[in-house]
Amino acid sequence: MTIRLNSCRRLVLFFPLVLLAATVRVATASEPVNDWKDIVRSSPYWVSQGVYENIVTIRRWVLKETGYCSDTERHMLYDMRGQFLGYMDDGDRREETQQRLNETRARLAASGRVDAWAKGDADTTGYPFALACDQPHVNVDEAMARYLGTRPADRVWGAWDDLNFASADQPGTLHDALLYVHSTRLQQQRLTLPPELPRYLGGQVLIESGGQQRAHSRADAKGILQLSPSALDDCQVQPANYWHRLAQIDCALKLMNQNARNLRPAFDKRFGHLPAAKQNRLFTLLLVQAYHGGAGRVQALMDDETLARPAAYFADNHDSYTAGDMAFGMIFHNLGRDRLGMASLFYVADVQLATEALCKNPQLAASAFCQP
Repeated sequence: MTIRLNSCRRLVLFFPLVLLAATVRVATASEPVNDWKDIVRSSPYWVSQGVYENIVTIRRWVLKETGYCSDTERHMLYDMRGQFLGYMDDGDRREETQQRLNETRARLAASGRVDAWAKGDADTTGYPFALACDQPHVNVDEAMARYLGTRPADRVWGAWDDLNFASADQPGTLHDALLYVHSTRLQQQRLTLPPELPRYLGGQVLIESGGQQRAHSRADAKGILQLSPSALDDCQVQPANYWHRLAQIDCALKLMNQNARNLRPAFDKRFGHLPAAKQNRLFTLLLVQAYHGGAGRVQALMDDETLARPAAYFADNHDSYTAGDMAFGMIFHNLGRDRLGMASLFYVADVQLATEALCKNPQLAASAFCQP
């Protein structure tokens, strides 16, 4: 068994410690806490400083199979700040891997790397958190090739509603189709979305489907933006057009705009005093989050009496946090409530990485699409 613990010294930051209602009492370093959620509840809000970049970093290793995930038969361990703590090689069986994870968690606590630990099993999250390197993920390079129409088969043309894009003789790329639909709806004054939203939607195309027109999930989500039949029906898309790429982009933008209208009052009340650029960035990340987990759940993070406590702290202390840290911190400190889990953070991190990959491509890097 190979276990590697990150040898970097912990960074100690001095901020007011704002504790949640619950308190964890750890009798000894070797004694596990019964419920990992107690560790979350007792963590001061300032631990979310840097969490966005930290989570994006460990997800980059997964998506690109690099860094500590160059060997996919591993688990990485990380703390409440998303800081990488170490990795361990997987066992031959799931039970053996779980046992090794718990042993590693105990060692991290005994060495002072974390203040508390909790056992995990097949149905229970443990702490420090663990992320498997071997898990389904999109091949970003292949997805980007489809998005940019590298092969003729991946190009698009056609009509949808009042939209008419490219032609059979001169088909366009998914990227150009996205820009066309967005600019058309913008001119028609049907959209009120942050200016950077289109490039994040491009990143979502890569993450949701890998750019594959006929992508179909076990949950019956369909197409390049993995829309459910009920969402497509709400957009008045008939079953025969569920896979239509123009219809998918148009519907996704319509849903984003609807989410934006629903979230805006709570957002402005909570974060309306932030600088404009920071507001736009935070609102964009919350819209990406809402696409994945629902606008109602994101709204509760801003206006529910219990769930909004982290948001209230970040709003009052926003100078010490990036927009990404606030978006992730609002979820981190509510893990285990309202069905909020790590998948919510990983989705946004993956979309961020896909968006960055698009804007590193020579075809797009200098375009208005990629400008701040």
